[in-house]
Amino acid sequence: MDSQTCSVKALHDRLGQMLNDGVLTHPRCRQRATEIFDLVHDVSQGRGGHGHMDSILDLAQILADEGFTPVCRDLGEHVTSFVGQHREEFLSHIRTHTCPTGRCPMLTPAPCQMACPAGIDIPSYVTLVGQGKYEEAISIIRRDNPFPWICGLVCTHPCEFMCVRGRMDKPISIMDLKGFAAERAMSARSYKNPEPFPANGRKVCVIGAGPGGLTAAYYLALRGYGVTVIESLPVAGGMMMVGIPRYRLPREVIDREVAMIEALGVEIRLNTRLGRDVTIDSLRSEGFEAFLLAIGAHGSYKLMLPGEDDFKGVIPAVSFLRKVSLGDHRRPGSRVAVVGGGNVAIDAARTCLRLGCDEVSILYRRSHDQMPAHHEEVVEAEEEGVRFSFLTIPKQIRGEDGRVTGIVCVRAELSQPDESGRRRPVPVEGSEHVIGVDVIIPAIGQEVQNKGLEPLEEVGWTRRNTIRVNTVTMQTDQEGVFAVGDAVTGPATVVEAIAGGKKAAYAIHRHFEGIAQPTLPRVPVRRGRLEHFDVPASLKTDLDRPMMDRLSNERRRITFQQVHLGLSEHQAHEESKRCLRCDICIRCGKCVEICRDKMGIEALQLGYMDFDNPGPTDLRITAERCIACGACATNCPTGAMEMNERDGYRELCLCGTVLNRLQLEYCEACGAVLGPARYHDFIFKRLQDISPASNGRRLCLECARHQSGGQHAEINPPPR
Repeated sequence: MDSQTCSVKALHDRLGQMLNDGVLTHPRCRQRATEIFDLVHDVSQGRGGHGHMDSILDLAQILADEGFTPVCRDLGEHVTSFVGQHREEFLSHIRTHTCPTGRCPMLTPAPCQMACPAGIDIPSYVTLVGQGKYEEAISIIRRDNPFPWICGLVCTHPCEFMCVRGRMDKPISIMDLKGFAAERAMSARSYKNPEPFPANGRKVCVIGAGPGGLTAAYYLALRGYGVTVIESLPVAGGMMMVGIPRYRLPREVIDREVAMIEALGVEIRLNTRLGRDVTIDSLRSEGFEAFLLAIGAHGSYKLMLPGEDDFKGVIPAVSFLRKVSLGDHRRPGSRVAVVGGGNVAIDAARTCLRLGCDEVSILYRRSHDQMPAHHEEVVEAEEEGVRFSFLTIPKQIRGEDGRVTGIVCVRAELSQPDESGRRRPVPVEGSEHVIGVDVIIPAIGQEVQNKGLEPLEEVGWTRRNTIRVNTVTMQTDQEGVFAVGDAVTGPATVVEAIAGGKKAAYAIHRHFEGIAQPTLPRVPVRRGRLEHFDVPASLKTDLDRPMMDRLSNERRRITFQQVHLGLSEHQAHEESKRCLRCDICIRCGKCVEICRDKMGIEALQLGYMDFDNPGPTDLRITAERCIACGACATNCPTGAMEMNERDGYRELCLCGTVLNRLQLEYCEACGAVLGPARYHDFIFKRLQDISPASNGRRLCLECARHQSGGQHAEINPPPR
């Protein structure tokens, strides 16, 4: 089977086909096969329990041993072999109610959750925020990410790129809702740690107090391990603390969430450098049995330009941001040029403005739309007064009296697209010019500094000077040594480091327990299928993504106050209502197909269901055309489409969105429910040529049958 085939569904379908085709002729054999089929069906629907795997294997063995027919014996042997071969996938369905391939409709995580590196159950926490249950929302998030407040402010939110609502209008503000919930829960003193397992007496040393290392420490501490974190900086948080400016991520936010991890018993030793203050051997003598390298990428690539090492005023962006974060708020110079186009370059430029620099420019060798920096950060930098020089290639650094005075650049133009489709910058002959500056901040990349790791001789390194690991377990080439974060991936995001830390903690636990390590990446776990709240279709359609309040531009230029001021409670609740609940609706399109092709009504205009090529969506059209027949709900494989009757009305809902609400009619003879008038009219038109008229009366089938029989008797009286 390929990676897109679900082993549970494959076995389910094969057993079902054999039962339907009648190849299992012996009654006892058929009974056993039906019992196995029912168990596999439970697993595929997320109803599998701890005993399901053993029961399937036991029944298969009985089927093979009894051997009523050769077909039965072969089937028993096949089931035993197949389940054993795909054991991890079956256990994933049973323990986490997750289908790694997404082929089991009831177990398919939403696209936003699949896109989240940490695998957070986004639909569940968004729903809980909408219900005002912030403590429960944070509890859901922290099962997969111990830093909801931090990620609620600085996450690159790849989940929003995959948000299905974005195929309809704009994606849900997933990141902002996370930050809102964390802030509310922290303020209400309801931000709590889970109860950890009892201490098991085993010790793990984490080298580096960044997001990856602290995440691993959190999950290991919850499992009862004694965890000590070694950090060379005077503060915990790694690049979250010394790489992200305070106007994006306030220090108190980091301190509060790090304190939550320390509350679990994790020891953090600050100002302790590996190779200077401690060694691997000294740590082993303290009883540490496993090590996690989370040393980050705190080195900077040089521009490799003439004059770079000859003059003062060339300050690597990583070093510059670290000094400012640790309290050095002196102005670096008057006129600053930042070289690069990533988020670090934007952070450095905006920081310079806040320190009082008169002119700040970003020099980038490509065009505006090719900048890797986050679009919103670029826009805010432009608002604050950062100047951008695109298609500008630095060639040389000039200076006088030992200080930088300018940077020599040439203009560039983009070439024709190459084989990859990307257009390269090509220098324009004769376009050399000098930009007068007194400070140059290179921000063209970061590298790992491996000093102090020499005793770990078996730890392998890649050509990019990053630590080589098994990406499923984060295990290095050396037994008992794991690695995560930027030291493995190169400069990446906070949430990617968190994802690595979670994987490493899981693998370290298996290492200690002697359990076989997984061979495939873990898939996101659905933490629940929460009840949705009802929203009228018109409101669901009209609600727009909220505009978050921001600090005024005048304040932004002179202070490190947080720029984004957060959502209000009303905004958060309204935004939660925009969620389409893709953890319930898998967008298979069966409802649209049934309504259009089978019923001929076309009451569902749900263009967002075509994920890659979305069409127009109008949830309000349903109320104009729907007859409330219920065919869509009957054929929905996940129960996303529901037809309910209450208070004299029949309602059609899609994950809580009330698409249609029609008043019920009742049989004029017996009072039985007939359905709405539209449905009755539809049926009447279909049957008027083959059934006698009911004289305009609304009758149920039984009463209509009696009336038809009476009319037949009057027309053809019985013989005397």
